[in-house]
This record gives sequence, structure tokens and C-alpha cells, in this order.
Amino acid sequence: MVAEPPPGRGFSLPLQRPAECGRSRYFDVSRLACGPCGQNQAPSAGGSSCECQPGFRMVSNNGGPSVVCEKCPENMSGVTQDGWNCIKCPKGLTSEGKCKCLINEVLVERSVDGVLLNEALCIHCNGSEPSFSASDVLGNRCVRCEQTFINVSKSCDCSSPNILTGGLCFSATESLPPKAIATVRFGQIGVTLTSAWFLKNLQASASACWLHSNLTACQALGNMCVMNMNSLSSSSTDACGLFQYIYANTARLGVVHSIAYWRHNLPWLYYGDQPGLASQVLETNHFPTVFSFKGKNKDIKLQFIAASYDAAGNFLQWQSLEGGILQLCPDTQTKLNAAYVFGTTYEQSCKISVSKILLDFPNPIFYDLFLEYNGDNGQQYLWAVPVLNLDLQYREMYVNQGSNMNNWLLTRRFFLVDALSGKENDLGKLPRVIRVASKIAISVHLVSHTQRGNIYPPLITIAYTDVLVQNPDTQSVMVSFSVNYEMNQSEAQIQTDITLGVLGGLAVLWSLLKTAGWKRRTGSSVIDLQTVLKFLLFYAGDLANVFFIITVGTGIYWLVFFKAQQFVSVVLPLPSQEKAFVTYIACAFSLKALQFLQLLVSQLTIDIFFIDWERPKGKVLKAVEGKGAVKSAAAPVSIWRTYFIANEWNEIQTVRKINPLFQVLAVLFFLEVVGFSNLALMDSSSSLTRSSDSYMAPWSRILRFGVSAALWLAIAFLQIIFFAVFYERFVEDKLNQFVDLCCVSNISVFILSHSCFGYYIHGRSVHGHADTNMEEMNMNLKREAENLCSQRGLLPNTDGQTFQISISRKMRLQYDRIHETLTRRRGPARFLDSSANTFEQSTRAYNAMNKFLSSFIDHVHKEMDYIVKDKLLLERILGMEFMEPIEKSIFYNDEGHSFDDVLYYGNETTLLIFDILFFSIVDLASQSFVLAAILTYLQQEIFRFIRNTVGQKNLTSKTLVDERFLI
Repeated sequence: MVAEPPPGRGFSLPLQRPAECGRSRYFDVSRLACGPCGQNQAPSAGGSSCECQPGFRMVSNNGGPSVVCEKCPENMSGVTQDGWNCIKCPKGLTSEGKCKCLINEVLVERSVDGVLLNEALCIHCNGSEPSFSASDVLGNRCVRCEQTFINVSKSCDCSSPNILTGGLCFSATESLPPKAIATVRFGQIGVTLTSAWFLKNLQASASACWLHSNLTACQALGNMCVMNMNSLSSSSTDACGLFQYIYANTARLGVVHSIAYWRHNLPWLYYGDQPGLASQVLETNHFPTVFSFKGKNKDIKLQFIAASYDAAGNFLQWQSLEGGILQLCPDTQTKLNAAYVFGTTYEQSCKISVSKILLDFPNPIFYDLFLEYNGDNGQQYLWAVPVLNLDLQYREMYVNQGSNMNNWLLTRRFFLVDALSGKENDLGKLPRVIRVASKIAISVHLVSHTQRGNIYPPLITIAYTDVLVQNPDTQSVMVSFSVNYEMNQSEAQIQTDITLGVLGGLAVLWSLLKTAGWKRRTGSSVIDLQTVLKFLLFYAGDLANVFFIITVGTGIYWLVFFKAQQFVSVVLPLPSQEKAFVTYIACAFSLKALQFLQLLVSQLTIDIFFIDWERPKGKVLKAVEGKGAVKSAAAPVSIWRTYFIANEWNEIQTVRKINPLFQVLAVLFFLEVVGFSNLALMDSSSSLTRSSDSYMAPWSRILRFGVSAALWLAIAFLQIIFFAVFYERFVEDKLNQFVDLCCVSNISVFILSHSCFGYYIHGRSVHGHADTNMEEMNMNLKREAENLCSQRGLLPNTDGQTFQISISRKMRLQYDRIHETLTRRRGPARFLDSSANTFEQSTRAYNAMNKFLSSFIDHVHKEMDYIVKDKLLLERILGMEFMEPIEKSIFYNDEGHSFDDVLYYGNETTLLIFDILFFSIVDLASQSFVLAAILTYLQQEIFRFIRNTVGQKNLTSKTLVDERFLI
């Protein structure tokens, strides 16, 4: 039978920590709880077992509480170091009950053969010549004393007036460096403390380096300067001040490897002793090898190698940076090593707890970084990599935090974590302050005009964060590591500015021509405020096209030339250098949106009328209202043909040359499914697929725009070709079908997009009437197919049915006079509750307009006549008319269907560019192609709904077609 846990408790247990066990209990690791120690026992230093109290020896010890203790006799009150035996102590006891000896004595408890002595011995180490011995740190044995003691005093004693510091002995008669200041300043948190490490080692390291050229001491001194952020002050004798003192006074020793800043015996810490040499170091000589995106492994990776040292100045090893040596954030080996693939922009950041930092980096490691390359003779060489420490102070100023390179003071050595200098009193305790390299950025600068992948020496920029340690388990530090590539973009910016200036100037001229054409079409010659506003609207649209051309060209340029190159000649602009590009896109979108809204408004306010050419067939008897009489009247003409044409016109208002839904889905498919979005990553790979284990570089906004815009244009271009060559020719051509339908229905369409300009679709039936039965309709169509009747054109023996019309002012005034009556009531949509007078007035106005326009087309009004002519080639190119219709209106032959200018169909370029820019703006803001596609489709549908709804109302208002028939 299985026992069940008590109700309400389940599998729970109380939480107890070793620190909570107190002085009489130990922490039982098997029970995860505190347990009592036995009599005369106390918890061990680790807290996980018990040990005998002072004055008691162990009889048995099986771990944990299984300890048996026995009190030592009065004449042997001491306990041996191992705790198992009692022994007489001639020079007293320690607090732990063990024997103690004086300084420079060693404790002996057993004979040479291991036999326990009755009384412990304190044997004095012979410090005189030739022994020169002294007790070791633990006091267990005599060892040879430090050489400086022997040199100074010929013994192991460093008594006054000699100077003892850091375990070394120096003669008072020697020329020692200035007295060291063992303080460390943590400027970010405003803390200055006396470092226990500096107090113990700074003066000794400086003296040993100065007097004896001790290599390890010189390295240790340099490390303490690095822990002080390499900061220099003219009056300070801190670590860096002492280093500079020794550096300045050892010029006679010469330099290392012909490097002027690397003094013999000293570590190389600075590029000069004052700011101003950064440009010479970073831009004078290029790195003596070439890099490529495709080729041998050595040519496509940055071979960084670092010499590492511990805090005491001991050389540890040469080590490659691969494997995440400088990356504090954990990751897979593949992703960590991707940082050093040439051309790959690398970014990594994370938050690390202070407790983990203290655990992983108890002691600082210092690095001198180099870039490895092969010489012409196959010999391996190293190129020193300079460091820009943002926290360095030169004469109390942070000279490295500005962008002016001439103010920088470059250094060499750096560390990742310093948990040593912030220890105040005891090196065995937690530090009060730690310093963490929270931002490490390696910059690789491409040589200008290079065609072979030459670079200047890389620069590693480091920013440190000072952390006041209070609760390590709850405190954390945000750290980042990045590698970026840059080149001088000033020439590209100049070329872009020149292109923008030239195209912007052409846009001004083109807008002026458009404005002049608009003035001609409105029949006005006065330059007023409306003219200026119209010019600004035209210029907004043309300038938007200029920005669009520049941004698309720029995006495709970087996409092609960066991804396709083998030997590196260009690298992508940095995010900070993309601001102008993003500004251009924002300007293009804003201006194009303004043009699109202006286009929408103009299309929603056009004047349109359907001219019905059908004439009554015979007469009918009609009752006279109110008189009871009957009179003969013309047979009514069916309105259904007009309704039918109006409904077809309403349907083609938002027809486009492309399918918007297919366009969005196709672009999204190629970006996210096929993988074209991977081309927008800031790395050298041109592959469309990426492994989930590989590193994903950050996105380039220029490449994202270039890839998406190129796909939008390519898919739209293919759609337009498909619809124009195949679909409209073999399946359905809505606009030409509409023109044919007008002719079959005996309805012409009269459109005015401007005051004195518009379009005319001649739909007069060649058969005289269209209100007939099916048999006669089929017969008419058959006769027309067999050329047994006249042609459909406005002029005899021509097929031209569509025209651009430029009407005279007299014609326009007459049209407005009738149109005012026609639109007095907004159509007959509510004719059931309208008065008979109003309805009859609208009907008479409709008939008057129909009669006027049909008679105008038939040349009845000689004072408002028109002529038909072809447009000049230049007129077609400029989109304007040179002749002003003063006496007669002018009908220009239209070889296509230019009336689509008042429809979506004729403005596909504007709509497409607006969609691309809208998609790009959303993507740049969200970095999501999916969200951009969804919102782009939504805005298309919203504006299509507005265009349909308001356009339908305008159609009912201008033509008296009941809105209920527009389905």
C-alpha cells in the first residue's frame, strides 16, 4: 500500500540555506536542511559538516555530523594542524586552538619519519648567507627569500631605512619612482576608493620595473594603469602617472619592433602621450592584405589573435578571438565565430547578472589585440589593433567620447571585467565596485576607391560600466558586442545630391509645363492663388517621383554591388549613415500621398453625362392630367440602356492594370517563402536560404527597400505585360469593351475633367437605334461584322470613337447653365417623396442637356461648333494643347482610350508608386514584411471603397441615374 502525502502539502518542503543554520548546526546536503552538530562541535567553514571545537581532537570522522571529539589534556592543550592529535604548544595557541610560531619561523609537529612529537617545535629560518631563507606564506617550511632582500641587505631582513613594499625590499638610497597613490576612481558612480590590490602591488611593481626592469612587474604596472582606464593627469602619481614617469625616463632603452610607442621592457599602452595621432594611426597605412567575399578561407575572415596576461603581469597565452573570447553573451560556436567573417555586420547583446560575472571573472585578464596576416615570404605577421576607450580621461576630460578623431588618445591593452581593483580592504572578499566592458565594437574601415578589398587597421571601441555591488543576485549589466564595416560615403552623398538637384530642377520645369497645360484646360489665363497651389501639387507629385527614382536606384545599387562583388570595393552604409536615405523615402511617401489624394479628389469631382441618341419610334396616345383629354405624344425612349452604361462605367472606375491582391501576395511570397528577404541582411552571403544554426546579421534598411521595391516593380511589370499582351487581348479588355458597349447601346459619354477639357466616347449606333428586340440586334451586329453598314467613327468612314476635347468658353457656359438645373437636386434617388414639379424640372433639365450635347455633336450650333484634328507629337509628349479653343471647340483624335485618366486604370504609375512607398514606410518602421503587406492591402481596399462610393454618388449627381441601379 502506497502512503499518500498529507493533504494540502503534496511534495513541498521548507527552504533552508546554509547561512541560516547558525553556529550550532550544519547544512545536511542529503536533506537540504539544517541539522544539529554534536557535543563540543561546531559547523565547518563550508557549513556542510561538523568539526571539533578548539581544545578537542577528532577520534573519528565519517562526514556530516558523524564526528567524535575528545578533549585534550591540560598539558597538551593544542591540536595538530590535521585535528587528529593533541600536542604541547610552546609559543601559544591560535584562535582555532592550533600551535603558532613567530614571524620567520616554521611549525614542526612530526619528525622526518612522521612520528608525532610530544611538543611542537618552532624552528627559525636562517636568513643569513649562504642560506638566505625565510618561512613561506603558510609558515610550513623555509624557502629562499626574495632576491631584492638579498640585494639590499644581504639577508632576509628589510629593516629601516630600507623600504618594504609589496613583498619586495628596496634600498632607501636608490632613486625610487614617486610615491604611488593607490586609489581607483569609478567616475560613473562617483566613487573613489583605495584598492587593496593597488595598495599591495602598485609601489612594488613600479619600483621593480624602474630599478630592475623586471618584465613581470612592468606588465603588472601597465595592467594597473589599464584598470584605471589609462587616464592621464599632469600631477597625479597613480598607476598611469607612474607608468608615464618610467616611460619618459627610459628612452635610452630603445623601442621594440621599430614601434616608437613600444618602449623596451614596458608594455605598449598608448599611441603617443597626448591626443592628436589617431588619424595618423587609423588612416595613413592600410592593412597589408586583401579581403574578398568569395575565395579562400584566409581571405574571408578576420584573423584576430590576442596576447593575454593576468593581473600580476604573467603572460598567459596567445589565443584566437574565435570561440567567444570577447563576447560576454553566450551563444553557439557557429554564431560566435560569425563575428569575424569579413563583411558580416555582427550585433549581440544580452543582460548578465552580477553574480555570474563575479563567478566567471574572479580575476581580470588583459588583452593586447593583433590582426594576423601572411607576408610575401610566407612569414606570419601581426598588425596591432588600436583601442578607443570611451572612459579614458586626459587632463580630466573624456577626450575619446567625441566624434573628432583629432581629440582621440588611442590605447592598446584592455580587459573585459575588473573585479579586483574594486576590493578595498581584503582581497579575499567581494569587491565593492566592479567594472564591466558593457559595449565592445570593432570597426573595419574600407580604403577609399579600393578595388581589391583593402582596409585600414581595425579599431576596437570599448565603453565600461561601473557597478556598485550591493546584491549580486538581483543586479545585472547590459552588455553588447558588435562588428561593423564602414567606408567614406561623402562621394556617394555628393553624387546623390547632384542627382537630386538635377532631377529636382527638371521636376520644376515639368511642373511648370503641367501648370501651363492645366491653365489652358481650365480656360483661365490669370495667375492667381489657385494656380500657385496647383503648381505646388504638380511639383509635389513630380518631386515624389524624383525621390522614388533616387531611392530605388540607391537600393538596387547597394544590393547588386555589395552582394555580387568578389573583391570588396564597397561596404554597406552604417545605420547612422542611412538617415538621409530614410528621409528621402519619407519625403517621397508624403509627397506621393499628397499627389494621390489630389488625384482622388479630381476623379471624384468630374463632370459626366451620357448622351442618348435613341429617338422615339412612332407616337402613343397620352392622357392630359387634370383635363380628362387624350393627346398624341412621341413614344418614350427606354432609360434602361443609360442605366446599363452608367452601371458599367461605375464598375470600371477602380479597374487597374494589375491585380492588387496578387501583387501583394506575390511580393510577400518571394520575400518570406522563397527567401529574397535574406538578401537584405548585412552580410556577404547572397544565398536565399539560411540555416537555423547560422548567425542572422541585422537588416539593412537600404537593402530591405532595394529588395522589396525591386520585387514590387518586377512583379508589377510582369503583370502589366501579361494583362496587355495576353489577358486583354484574348480574355477581357474592360475599357475597349465599354467603348463597344456604348456603340451597341447608342449611348455616348461626355466627360469634363477640367473646365474646358475632357473626353468624349462616341457611342452613336451606326444602325440608327438600339432599343430593339434580339433578332434585330443580332441582325445589326451581323451586318456590321460583314461591313454592310457605315463605320462607327464620329467622322464619316473612320473608326475613331474616343477623343480628347478642348471646348470653348461659350460652350462651357451653356453647359453650366443647363447643368445647374440638372444638379439642383442630387439625382432622383428619392423621387417617390419628391414633388411633381421638381421631378418634371429635373426631367426637362436632363432632356435639355441630352438635346444640347447631341445637337452640339451634330454641329447644330454654329456659334459653338467644333473641329476634329490630330494632336501634334509634342502635344502628346507634353500632355498639353497648344491651340486655344476660342471660337470653336477642338476634338483631338485619340488612338487609345485616354479617358482612362479619370479612372484608376490610367493612373497605374501613381498608384503603384504609392503602394510601394506605403509598403516600404511600414516595413522600415516595423521591420516586418508581413505587416507591411497586410497594411498595404488594407489601404488599397479602403481607398478603393472610397473611390467607388464617392464616385458613385458623383455619377448619380451628374447624370440623374438612380443610385439604386448601380450595383
